[in-house]
Amino acid sequence: MDVFKKVPVREQDAQERATNFEEVCLGYNLEEAMSEASRCINCKNAQCVQGCPVSINIPGFIAQVKEGNIEGAYQTISESSALPAVCGRVCPQESQCEGKCIRGIRGDAISIGKLERFVADYARENGIKPEGAKEKKGKKVAVIGSGPSGLTCAGDLAKMGYDVTIFEALHEAGGVLVYGIPEFRLPKEAVVKKEIENVKSLGVKIETNVVVGKSVTIDELLNDEGFEAVFIGSGAGLPKFMGIPGENANGVFSANEYLTRSNLMKAFDETSTTPIMRGQKVAVVGGGNVAMDAARTALRLGAEVHIVYRRSEEELPARVEEVHHAKEEGIIFDLLTNPVEILKDEKGWVTGMKCVKMMLGEPDESGRRRPVVQPDSEFTMELDTVIMSLGTSPNPLISSTTEGLEVNKWKCIVADENGLTSKEGVYAGGDAVTGAATVILAMGAGKAAAKGIDEYLSNK
Repeated sequence: MDVFKKVPVREQDAQERATNFEEVCLGYNLEEAMSEASRCINCKNAQCVQGCPVSINIPGFIAQVKEGNIEGAYQTISESSALPAVCGRVCPQESQCEGKCIRGIRGDAISIGKLERFVADYARENGIKPEGAKEKKGKKVAVIGSGPSGLTCAGDLAKMGYDVTIFEALHEAGGVLVYGIPEFRLPKEAVVKKEIENVKSLGVKIETNVVVGKSVTIDELLNDEGFEAVFIGSGAGLPKFMGIPGENANGVFSANEYLTRSNLMKAFDETSTTPIMRGQKVAVVGGGNVAMDAARTALRLGAEVHIVYRRSEEELPARVEEVHHAKEEGIIFDLLTNPVEILKDEKGWVTGMKCVKMMLGEPDESGRRRPVVQPDSEFTMELDTVIMSLGTSPNPLISSTTEGLEVNKWKCIVADENGLTSKEGVYAGGDAVTGAATVILAMGAGKAAAKGIDEYLSNK
Protein backbone atom coordinates (compact mmCIF):
# COMPACT_ATOMS: atom_id res chain seq x y z
CA MET A 1 0.00 0.00 0.00
CA ASP A 2 0.99 3.64 -0.53
CA VAL A 3 1.52 5.08 2.98
CA PHE A 4 1.06 8.61 1.63
CA LYS A 5 -2.48 7.92 0.38
CA LYS A 6 -5.47 7.36 2.68
CA VAL A 7 -7.62 4.27 2.21
CA PRO A 8 -10.63 5.57 0.25
CA VAL A 9 -14.01 5.39 1.96
CA ARG A 10 -17.03 3.93 0.19
CA GLU A 11 -20.01 6.20 -0.53
CA GLN A 12 -23.45 5.93 -2.11
CA ASP A 13 -23.45 6.95 -5.79
CA ALA A 14 -24.29 10.68 -6.09
CA GLN A 15 -27.23 10.26 -8.48
CA GLU A 16 -28.73 7.47 -6.40
CA ARG A 17 -28.33 9.16 -3.00
CA ALA A 18 -29.86 12.44 -4.27
CA THR A 19 -33.20 10.60 -4.32
CA ASN A 20 -33.07 8.99 -0.85
CA PHE A 21 -32.38 9.84 2.80
CA GLU A 22 -30.01 6.93 3.47
CA GLU A 23 -26.51 7.64 4.75
CA VAL A 24 -24.13 8.97 2.08
CA CYS A 25 -20.87 7.68 3.57
CA LEU A 26 -20.71 3.90 4.06
CA GLY A 27 -17.59 3.87 6.24
CA TYR A 28 -14.70 1.41 6.56
CA ASN A 29 -14.86 -2.34 7.13
CA LEU A 30 -12.38 -4.03 9.52
CA GLU A 31 -9.76 -4.71 6.84
CA GLU A 32 -9.92 -1.13 5.53
CA ALA A 33 -9.78 0.33 9.05
CA MET A 34 -6.73 -1.75 10.03
CA SER A 35 -5.03 -0.82 6.77
CA GLU A 36 -5.68 2.92 7.32
CA ALA A 37 -4.58 2.65 10.98
CA SER A 38 -1.27 1.12 9.86
CA ARG A 39 -0.41 4.43 8.14
CA CYS A 40 -0.22 6.19 11.55
CA ILE A 41 3.37 6.74 12.74
CA ASN A 42 2.29 7.03 16.42
CA CYS A 43 3.96 10.39 17.07
CA LYS A 44 5.39 10.91 20.57
CA ASN A 45 4.18 14.52 20.68
CA ALA A 46 0.88 13.95 18.90
CA GLN A 47 -0.38 17.19 17.38
CA CYS A 48 -3.68 15.50 16.46
CA VAL A 49 -4.63 15.28 20.15
CA GLN A 50 -4.01 19.01 20.55
CA GLY A 51 -6.35 19.61 17.61
CA CYS A 52 -9.18 17.63 19.27
CA PRO A 53 -11.54 19.75 21.43
CA VAL A 54 -12.20 16.74 23.71
CA SER A 55 -8.56 15.51 23.75
CA ILE A 56 -9.11 11.91 22.61
CA ASN A 57 -5.98 9.74 22.85
CA ILE A 58 -5.89 9.44 19.06
CA PRO A 59 -2.55 7.58 18.64
CA GLY A 60 -3.66 5.18 21.41
CA PHE A 61 -6.95 4.19 19.82
CA ILE A 62 -5.46 4.00 16.30
CA ALA A 63 -2.69 1.69 17.57
CA GLN A 64 -5.40 -0.61 18.96
CA VAL A 65 -7.28 -0.57 15.64
CA LYS A 66 -4.03 -1.49 13.89
CA GLU A 67 -3.75 -4.55 16.15
CA GLY A 68 -7.42 -5.46 15.63
CA ASN A 69 -8.34 -4.68 19.27
CA ILE A 70 -11.47 -2.71 18.45
CA GLU A 71 -13.06 -3.05 21.89
CA GLY A 72 -9.92 -1.58 23.47
CA ALA A 73 -9.97 1.23 20.90
CA TYR A 74 -13.60 2.00 21.84
CA GLN A 75 -12.86 2.17 25.55
CA THR A 76 -9.89 4.48 24.84
CA ILE A 77 -12.12 6.84 22.84
CA SER A 78 -14.91 6.61 25.46
CA GLU A 79 -12.58 7.93 28.18
CA SER A 80 -12.80 11.31 26.39
CA SER A 81 -15.89 11.26 24.14
CA ALA A 82 -19.52 10.42 24.88
CA LEU A 83 -20.52 10.52 21.19
CA PRO A 84 -17.86 8.87 19.01
CA ALA A 85 -20.26 7.61 16.31
CA VAL A 86 -21.61 11.16 15.98
CA CYS A 87 -18.19 12.86 15.96
CA GLY A 88 -16.83 10.38 13.42
CA ARG A 89 -19.57 11.59 11.07
CA VAL A 90 -20.04 15.34 11.64
CA CYS A 91 -16.78 16.72 13.12
CA PRO A 92 -14.76 19.08 10.89
CA GLN A 93 -11.70 16.83 11.24
CA GLU A 94 -9.94 18.54 8.36
CA SER A 95 -9.52 21.70 10.45
CA GLN A 96 -8.98 19.91 13.79
CA CYS A 97 -7.26 16.55 14.42
CA GLU A 98 -6.56 15.68 10.79
CA GLY A 99 -5.47 19.25 10.10
CA LYS A 100 -2.66 18.77 12.65
CA CYS A 101 -1.65 15.25 11.50
CA ILE A 102 2.09 14.98 10.76
CA ARG A 103 1.40 12.40 8.05
CA GLY A 104 -0.52 15.16 6.22
CA ILE A 105 2.65 17.21 5.66
CA ARG A 106 3.72 14.75 2.96
CA GLY A 107 0.62 13.09 1.57
CA ASP A 108 -2.83 12.49 3.07
CA ALA A 109 -3.56 12.93 6.77
CA ILE A 110 -4.75 9.81 8.60
CA SER A 111 -8.56 9.43 8.28
CA ILE A 112 -9.02 9.87 12.05
CA GLY A 113 -12.73 10.64 11.78
CA LYS A 114 -13.50 7.59 9.64
CA LEU A 115 -11.53 5.38 12.06
CA GLU A 116 -13.41 6.81 15.05
CA ARG A 117 -16.69 6.15 13.24
CA PHE A 118 -15.64 2.57 12.46
CA VAL A 119 -14.72 1.87 16.09
CA ALA A 120 -17.99 3.34 17.41
CA ASP A 121 -20.10 1.46 14.85
CA TYR A 122 -18.28 -1.80 15.64
CA ALA A 123 -18.93 -1.28 19.37
CA ARG A 124 -22.63 -0.62 18.73
CA GLU A 125 -23.01 -3.67 16.48
CA ASN A 126 -21.25 -5.89 19.04
CA GLY A 127 -22.98 -4.60 22.18
CA ILE A 128 -19.87 -2.96 23.67
CA LYS A 129 -20.73 -0.22 26.20
CA PRO A 130 -18.63 2.55 27.81
CA GLU A 131 -17.38 1.84 31.33
CA GLY A 132 -19.23 3.62 34.16
CA ALA A 133 -18.28 4.92 37.60
CA LYS A 134 -16.76 2.56 40.18
CA GLU A 135 -18.49 4.34 43.10
CA LYS A 136 -21.22 6.97 43.53
CA LYS A 137 -20.73 10.39 45.14
CA GLY A 138 -24.34 10.83 46.27
CA LYS A 139 -24.67 14.32 44.77
CA LYS A 140 -27.27 15.42 42.20
CA VAL A 141 -26.50 17.55 39.12
CA ALA A 142 -29.07 18.87 36.63
CA VAL A 143 -28.22 19.27 32.95
CA ILE A 144 -30.45 21.44 30.75
CA GLY A 145 -30.57 20.30 27.15
CA SER A 146 -29.75 16.89 25.64
CA GLY A 147 -27.67 18.14 22.73
CA PRO A 148 -23.92 17.51 22.33
CA SER A 149 -22.78 19.71 25.24
CA GLY A 150 -25.46 18.39 27.63
CA LEU A 151 -24.87 14.73 26.77
CA THR A 152 -21.10 15.15 27.11
CA CYS A 153 -21.32 16.96 30.43
CA ALA A 154 -23.83 14.42 31.76
CA GLY A 155 -21.77 11.43 30.59
CA ASP A 156 -18.55 12.75 32.13
CA LEU A 157 -20.26 13.59 35.44
CA ALA A 158 -21.87 10.13 35.56
CA LYS A 159 -18.45 8.51 35.03
CA MET A 160 -17.23 10.55 38.02
CA GLY A 161 -20.05 9.12 40.14
CA TYR A 162 -22.62 11.92 40.16
CA ASP A 163 -26.40 11.39 39.98
CA VAL A 164 -27.27 13.25 36.77
CA THR A 165 -30.65 14.18 35.30
CA ILE A 166 -30.99 15.82 31.87
CA PHE A 167 -34.04 18.03 31.24
CA GLU A 168 -34.99 18.29 27.55
CA ALA A 169 -37.61 20.70 26.17
CA LEU A 170 -38.54 18.59 23.12
CA HIS A 171 -40.28 15.23 23.11
CA GLU A 172 -37.12 13.46 21.97
CA ALA A 173 -33.56 13.64 23.33
CA GLY A 174 -30.60 14.62 21.15
CA GLY A 175 -30.95 18.36 20.55
CA VAL A 176 -29.42 19.49 17.28
CA LEU A 177 -28.37 15.90 16.57
CA VAL A 178 -32.04 14.95 16.06
CA TYR A 179 -33.61 18.17 14.79
CA GLY A 180 -30.76 19.83 12.90
CA ILE A 181 -28.62 17.26 11.09
CA PRO A 182 -30.26 15.24 8.28
CA GLU A 183 -30.66 11.48 8.26
CA PHE A 184 -28.31 11.10 5.27
CA ARG A 185 -25.46 12.56 7.35
CA LEU A 186 -26.40 11.23 10.77
CA PRO A 187 -28.90 8.34 11.06
CA LYS A 188 -31.19 8.83 14.05
CA GLU A 189 -32.29 5.29 14.98
CA ALA A 190 -29.02 3.52 14.21
CA VAL A 191 -26.59 6.13 15.54
CA VAL A 192 -28.00 9.01 17.62
CA LYS A 193 -30.45 6.98 19.71
CA LYS A 194 -27.82 4.31 20.39
CA GLU A 195 -25.28 6.94 21.53
CA ILE A 196 -27.91 8.40 23.88
CA GLU A 197 -28.61 4.88 25.21
CA ASN A 198 -24.89 4.57 25.97
CA VAL A 199 -25.01 7.78 28.02
CA LYS A 200 -28.09 6.46 29.85
CA SER A 201 -26.25 3.18 30.51
CA LEU A 202 -23.84 5.21 32.69
CA GLY A 203 -26.80 6.04 34.96
CA VAL A 204 -27.91 9.34 33.40
CA LYS A 205 -31.68 9.98 33.56
CA ILE A 206 -33.39 12.01 30.79
CA GLU A 207 -36.71 13.80 31.28
CA THR A 208 -38.27 15.10 28.03
CA ASN A 209 -41.00 17.75 27.56
CA VAL A 210 -39.50 19.87 30.36
CA VAL A 211 -39.13 23.52 29.32
CA VAL A 212 -36.75 25.03 31.86
CA GLY A 213 -37.94 28.58 32.49
CA LYS A 214 -41.59 27.50 32.23
CA SER A 215 -42.02 23.94 33.59
CA VAL A 216 -39.39 24.57 36.25
CA THR A 217 -36.75 27.28 36.84
CA ILE A 218 -33.06 26.91 37.60
CA ASP A 219 -33.63 28.48 41.02
CA GLU A 220 -36.27 25.82 41.77
CA LEU A 221 -33.90 23.03 40.69
CA LEU A 222 -31.23 24.35 43.07
CA ASN A 223 -33.45 25.38 45.99
CA ASP A 224 -36.34 22.89 45.92
CA GLU A 225 -35.31 19.83 43.89
CA GLY A 226 -32.05 18.95 45.66
CA PHE A 227 -29.65 19.59 42.77
CA GLU A 228 -26.28 20.93 43.90
CA ALA A 229 -25.16 22.21 40.49
CA VAL A 230 -26.73 22.93 37.10
CA PHE A 231 -25.22 22.85 33.61
CA ILE A 232 -26.99 24.85 30.88
CA GLY A 233 -26.48 23.33 27.45
CA SER A 234 -29.67 24.61 25.86
CA GLY A 235 -28.13 25.45 22.49
CA ALA A 236 -29.02 28.24 20.08
CA GLY A 237 -32.37 27.58 18.47
CA LEU A 238 -33.56 31.09 17.63
CA PRO A 239 -33.15 31.67 13.86
CA LYS A 240 -31.86 34.90 12.32
CA PHE A 241 -33.38 36.62 9.27
CA MET A 242 -32.09 39.29 6.87
CA GLY A 243 -34.78 41.90 7.51
CA ILE A 244 -35.44 42.42 3.80
CA PRO A 245 -38.88 43.17 2.25
CA GLY A 246 -41.05 40.12 1.63
CA GLU A 247 -39.52 37.86 4.28
CA ASN A 248 -42.97 37.26 5.74
CA ALA A 249 -44.19 35.63 2.50
CA ASN A 250 -45.65 32.12 2.47
CA GLY A 251 -42.86 29.79 1.42
CA VAL A 252 -40.09 31.50 3.40
CA PHE A 253 -38.62 29.29 6.13
CA SER A 254 -35.76 29.40 8.56
CA ALA A 255 -33.41 26.47 8.02
CA ASN A 256 -34.14 25.55 11.64
CA GLU A 257 -37.86 25.05 11.01
CA TYR A 258 -37.33 23.34 7.66
CA LEU A 259 -34.79 20.85 9.05
CA THR A 260 -36.80 20.23 12.23
CA ARG A 261 -39.86 19.33 10.17
CA SER A 262 -37.82 16.89 8.10
CA ASN A 263 -35.39 15.46 10.68
CA LEU A 264 -37.33 15.35 13.94
CA MET A 265 -40.89 15.13 12.59
CA LYS A 266 -39.92 12.88 9.63
CA ALA A 267 -41.82 15.06 7.12
CA PHE A 268 -39.69 13.62 4.28
CA ASP A 269 -41.53 10.32 4.83
CA GLU A 270 -44.81 10.40 2.90
CA THR A 271 -46.56 8.57 5.75
CA SER A 272 -45.72 11.44 8.16
CA THR A 273 -48.51 13.81 9.20
CA THR A 274 -46.09 16.77 9.39
CA PRO A 275 -46.32 18.97 6.27
CA ILE A 276 -43.24 20.30 4.49
CA MET A 277 -42.85 22.55 1.45
CA ARG A 278 -41.84 20.38 -1.50
CA GLY A 279 -40.83 23.29 -3.70
CA GLN A 280 -40.12 23.13 -7.41
CA LYS A 281 -37.31 25.72 -7.23
CA VAL A 282 -35.71 26.47 -3.86
CA ALA A 283 -33.10 29.04 -2.82
CA VAL A 284 -31.12 28.48 0.38
CA VAL A 285 -29.55 31.72 1.58
CA GLY A 286 -26.27 31.09 3.43
CA GLY A 287 -23.09 29.07 3.06
CA GLY A 288 -22.55 27.09 6.28
CA ASN A 289 -23.10 23.42 7.09
CA VAL A 290 -26.74 24.09 7.97
CA ALA A 291 -27.28 25.69 4.56
CA MET A 292 -25.80 22.58 2.89
CA ASP A 293 -28.06 20.35 5.03
CA ALA A 294 -31.17 22.35 4.09
CA ALA A 295 -30.23 22.44 0.40
CA ARG A 296 -29.51 18.71 0.23
CA THR A 297 -32.80 17.98 2.03
CA ALA A 298 -34.78 20.15 -0.43
CA LEU A 299 -33.05 18.37 -3.32
CA ARG A 300 -34.13 14.98 -1.95
CA LEU A 301 -37.69 16.30 -1.71
CA GLY A 302 -37.65 16.88 -5.47
CA ALA A 303 -36.61 20.52 -5.96
CA GLU A 304 -34.08 22.30 -8.12
CA VAL A 305 -31.92 23.90 -5.43
CA HIS A 306 -29.70 26.98 -5.44
CA ILE A 307 -27.26 27.99 -2.68
CA VAL A 308 -27.20 31.81 -2.61
CA TYR A 309 -24.10 33.14 -0.83
CA ARG A 310 -22.68 36.65 -0.84
CA ARG A 311 -19.01 35.68 -0.83
CA SER A 312 -16.95 33.38 -3.07
CA GLU A 313 -16.39 29.63 -2.74
CA GLU A 314 -13.12 30.22 -0.90
CA GLU A 315 -15.03 31.89 1.95
CA LEU A 316 -17.78 29.25 2.26
CA PRO A 317 -17.87 28.32 5.98
CA ALA A 318 -19.28 24.83 5.30
CA ARG A 319 -17.03 21.77 5.48
CA VAL A 320 -15.22 20.97 2.23
CA GLU A 321 -16.79 17.48 2.28
CA GLU A 322 -20.32 18.93 2.54
CA VAL A 323 -19.75 21.35 -0.36
CA HIS A 324 -18.25 18.53 -2.44
CA HIS A 325 -21.24 16.25 -1.74
CA ALA A 326 -23.73 19.04 -2.52
CA LYS A 327 -22.08 19.73 -5.89
CA GLU A 328 -21.93 16.02 -6.75
CA GLU A 329 -25.67 15.77 -6.07
CA GLY A 330 -26.49 18.63 -8.45
CA ILE A 331 -27.02 21.64 -6.19
CA ILE A 332 -26.35 24.94 -8.01
CA PHE A 333 -24.10 27.49 -6.28
CA ASP A 334 -24.97 31.14 -6.96
CA LEU A 335 -21.95 32.76 -5.29
CA LEU A 336 -21.19 36.46 -4.87
CA THR A 337 -24.97 36.94 -4.84
CA ASN A 338 -27.07 38.66 -2.18
CA PRO A 339 -30.90 38.85 -1.85
CA VAL A 340 -32.45 42.31 -1.42
CA GLU A 341 -36.17 41.47 -1.65
CA ILE A 342 -38.46 38.44 -1.73
CA LEU A 343 -41.26 38.76 -4.27
CA LYS A 344 -44.76 37.38 -3.69
CA ASP A 345 -48.10 37.12 -5.49
CA GLU A 346 -51.43 38.64 -4.42
CA LYS A 347 -52.08 35.64 -2.15
CA GLY A 348 -48.77 36.13 -0.36
CA TRP A 349 -46.85 33.17 -1.84
CA VAL A 350 -43.20 33.44 -2.92
CA THR A 351 -42.71 33.98 -6.66
CA GLY A 352 -39.08 35.02 -6.75
CA MET A 353 -36.17 36.79 -5.15
CA LYS A 354 -34.55 40.05 -6.22
CA CYS A 355 -30.76 39.80 -5.87
CA VAL A 356 -27.63 41.83 -6.55
CA LYS A 357 -24.19 40.58 -7.58
CA MET A 358 -21.34 41.20 -5.16
CA MET A 359 -17.58 41.60 -5.36
CA LEU A 360 -15.02 41.18 -2.59
CA GLY A 361 -13.45 44.27 -1.08
CA GLU A 362 -11.10 44.73 1.88
CA PRO A 363 -11.03 42.19 4.78
CA ASP A 364 -13.51 42.81 7.62
CA GLU A 365 -13.00 42.15 11.36
CA SER A 366 -13.36 38.37 10.79
CA GLY A 367 -10.43 38.46 8.34
CA ARG A 368 -12.63 37.59 5.36
CA ARG A 369 -12.90 40.03 2.46
CA ARG A 370 -16.02 42.15 2.81
CA PRO A 371 -18.60 41.74 0.02
CA VAL A 372 -19.68 44.96 -1.68
CA VAL A 373 -22.48 45.45 -4.22
CA GLN A 374 -21.59 45.55 -7.91
CA PRO A 375 -23.26 48.60 -9.53
CA ASP A 376 -26.26 47.93 -11.81
CA SER A 377 -26.22 44.20 -11.08
CA GLU A 378 -29.78 43.62 -9.86
CA PHE A 379 -31.62 40.57 -11.24
CA THR A 380 -34.55 38.32 -10.27
CA MET A 381 -34.53 34.58 -9.54
CA GLU A 382 -37.86 32.80 -10.06
CA LEU A 383 -38.59 30.66 -6.99
CA ASP A 384 -41.39 29.18 -4.94
CA THR A 385 -39.44 28.52 -1.69
CA VAL A 386 -36.73 30.42 0.22
CA ILE A 387 -34.85 28.92 3.17
CA MET A 388 -32.89 31.38 5.33
CA SER A 389 -29.77 29.82 6.83
CA LEU A 390 -28.07 32.79 8.47
CA GLY A 391 -27.23 31.35 11.87
CA THR A 392 -29.06 31.14 15.18
CA SER A 393 -28.88 32.70 18.62
CA PRO A 394 -29.83 31.38 22.09
CA ASN A 395 -33.45 31.54 23.22
CA PRO A 396 -33.52 34.05 26.12
CA LEU A 397 -36.11 32.07 28.13
CA ILE A 398 -33.62 30.51 30.58
CA SER A 399 -31.54 33.63 31.14
CA SER A 400 -34.63 35.82 31.60
CA THR A 401 -36.07 33.50 34.28
CA THR A 402 -32.85 32.96 36.26
CA GLU A 403 -31.86 35.52 38.85
CA GLY A 404 -28.23 36.65 38.71
CA LEU A 405 -27.34 35.02 35.38
CA GLU A 406 -25.30 37.39 33.23
CA VAL A 407 -25.76 37.51 29.44
CA ASN A 408 -24.01 39.54 26.75
CA LYS A 409 -25.55 41.79 24.09
CA TRP A 410 -26.27 38.74 21.86
CA LYS A 411 -28.26 37.10 24.73
CA CYS A 412 -25.53 34.46 25.10
CA ILE A 413 -24.82 33.35 28.67
CA VAL A 414 -21.49 34.65 29.96
CA ALA A 415 -19.25 31.80 31.20
CA ASP A 416 -15.51 31.30 31.73
CA GLU A 417 -13.35 28.55 30.17
CA ASN A 418 -14.56 26.10 32.86
CA GLY A 419 -18.20 26.93 32.13
CA LEU A 420 -18.71 28.89 35.38
CA THR A 421 -21.40 31.59 35.06
CA SER A 422 -22.09 34.63 37.27
CA LYS A 423 -24.42 32.48 39.42
CA GLU A 424 -22.92 30.12 41.98
CA GLY A 425 -23.35 26.45 41.13
CA VAL A 426 -24.54 27.23 37.60
CA TYR A 427 -22.35 26.32 34.62
CA ALA A 428 -23.01 26.72 30.90
CA GLY A 429 -21.44 25.75 27.59
CA GLY A 430 -21.94 25.11 23.90
CA ASP A 431 -24.10 27.28 21.66
CA ALA A 432 -25.91 28.84 24.66
CA VAL A 433 -22.57 30.55 25.44
CA THR A 434 -20.84 30.92 22.06
CA GLY A 435 -23.80 31.21 19.69
CA ALA A 436 -24.12 28.64 16.90
CA ALA A 437 -20.93 26.58 16.49
CA THR A 438 -19.94 22.94 15.86
CA VAL A 439 -21.00 19.75 17.64
CA ILE A 440 -17.45 19.00 18.81
CA LEU A 441 -16.87 22.50 20.23
CA ALA A 442 -20.11 22.13 22.21
CA MET A 443 -18.84 18.76 23.45
CA GLY A 444 -15.53 20.33 24.48
CA ALA A 445 -17.45 22.93 26.49
CA GLY A 446 -19.56 20.23 28.16
CA LYS A 447 -16.40 18.35 29.07
CA ALA A 448 -14.74 21.45 30.57
CA ALA A 449 -17.89 22.23 32.57
CA ALA A 450 -18.08 18.67 33.96
CA LYS A 451 -14.55 19.09 35.26
CA GLY A 452 -15.46 22.51 36.70
CA ILE A 453 -18.59 21.13 38.40
CA ASP A 454 -16.59 18.25 39.90
CA GLU A 455 -14.03 20.66 41.36
CA TYR A 456 -16.81 22.92 42.69
CA LEU A 457 -18.74 20.08 44.35
CA SER A 458 -15.58 18.41 45.69
CA ASN A 459 -14.62 21.66 47.47
CA LYS A 460 -18.14 22.62 48.52
